[in-house]
Amino acid sequence: MSVPTTGETYSQLMEHLRKAQEAAAMLAHLHKANDHHETSRRWLLVSENFQKMQYTLTQLATRSLN
Repeated sequence: MSVPTTGETYSQLMEHLRKAQEAAAMLAHLHKANDHHETSRRWLLVSENFQKMQYTLTQLATRSLN
């Protein structure tokens, strides 16, 4: 059993956020295709918030390395 590193853990977190962002974007697309435009816009906002979280975590990780 190996001890997790900060870099590996950060990488896993970013991968999960990327997948969540993609899933939210797909839900937005699917709801728009079914003429549920309000729900589609809300899922798009969720997708954008995941992207913002990725950016924030990258900034945090960059600062902790310096």
